[in-house]
Amino acid sequence: MTDKYQPALHDAVEHDPDAEGGERVAKALARAGVASRREVERLIEAGKVVLNGQVLTTPAVRVFPGDLLVVDGKLVEDRQQTRLFRYHKPTGLVTTHNDPKERPTVFGALPHGLPRVISVGRLDLNSEGLLLLTNDGELSRALEMPQNAWTRRYRARAFGHATQETLDKLKDGTTIEGVRYGPIEARLDKAQEKAGGGRNVWITVTLTEGKNREVRKVLESVGLKVNRLIRLSYGPFALGTLQAGQVEEVGPRVIRELLAGVISEENMPTGDKPQFVGVADPLYAPGVAKDGERLRGGEIQRRAPTGRSPQIATPKVEEPKKVYKAGWAKAKIKVDPNKSKPRKAKSIETKFVTEAPARGKGPGKSVGKFAGKPGAGKPGARPAGKAGPARPARPEGFKGPRGPKR
Repeated sequence: MTDKYQPALHDAVEHDPDAEGGERVAKALARAGVASRREVERLIEAGKVVLNGQVLTTPAVRVFPGDLLVVDGKLVEDRQQTRLFRYHKPTGLVTTHNDPKERPTVFGALPHGLPRVISVGRLDLNSEGLLLLTNDGELSRALEMPQNAWTRRYRARAFGHATQETLDKLKDGTTIEGVRYGPIEARLDKAQEKAGGGRNVWITVTLTEGKNREVRKVLESVGLKVNRLIRLSYGPFALGTLQAGQVEEVGPRVIRELLAGVISEENMPTGDKPQFVGVADPLYAPGVAKDGERLRGGEIQRRAPTGRSPQIATPKVEEPKKVYKAGWAKAKIKVDPNKSKPRKAKSIETKFVTEAPARGKGPGKSVGKFAGKPGAGKPGARPAGKAGPARPARPEGFKGPRGPKR
């Protein structure tokens, strides 16, 4: 292959063959978010890349402003500003645009309204957690390169027995089946005993290479079988509170602050607010019930047809709290209407109550049950309506025998 410019491929737009500038077609398509450089080379070999009406047969071609690039029958738009998305990948999805086994893919499950994006690295079918998506292939490549040492942090649940001393040996790196893996920091967080004598352990793993199935293979080399793997962060970007299947765009200002020097100046985004507002609806991986403690079951979102609005979750509006009166929580006594209310027994004092005489006046008047009756309030008087004469009053100081009972 040669890097010589091919003028025959630019009949639609005239260029000086000896002019400097432009960029190679693989790099141009990678920047446009079509695919990585290696994937572009494979597309060229398959005859799916057309430049100004001519099918390319080699990637050693330079593209200039105004050239028309068509990939797989679709016109490639001009270079756009770099955009970056945080995506919580659930289990049950493969990180590829086209799967030969026709399994559900990450890109087939993304909501409508996102540009064409590629992933930064991959997460396998049974892994979950943070997956970065971008429309800039050069940014994806820069974040993936091992020499750039972007830190990846995972939370792994594994079956088996391990001690912190065993895990500390991974700091020096290890070789498995002829493949050399770099230093890995593994911290034993928790051990859960299981019925039958086995146990699960939770381990936080930090690495910088990110080779294929690296965490699973390295932990297996020390006697642990990983049964759940969650990526918590990639470089300065964290999973945060995203639920499974949700995607959120990183703001332009954050990109300028964190990725200065990684993204070229002409691709650096401007402004402060992201174009994709809000987060997409949660996504459920196939084959698992929805009512579990994690969002893992149900149907998969599909990219909406052209013309439909983006599948963006409507933010919840909190209703104002109801104000209750003081004492609303006190228990209330329920009265049975079929039962009569018990009458309170009256004491003898309520029947004979004598008001105190006013100063300088005669004896007080009798009030109560027998008020207003003849003889009421007089000593020895019997109530009206009773038979027999009234009992005579005893003189003061009399201590004689009591009279006969009547």
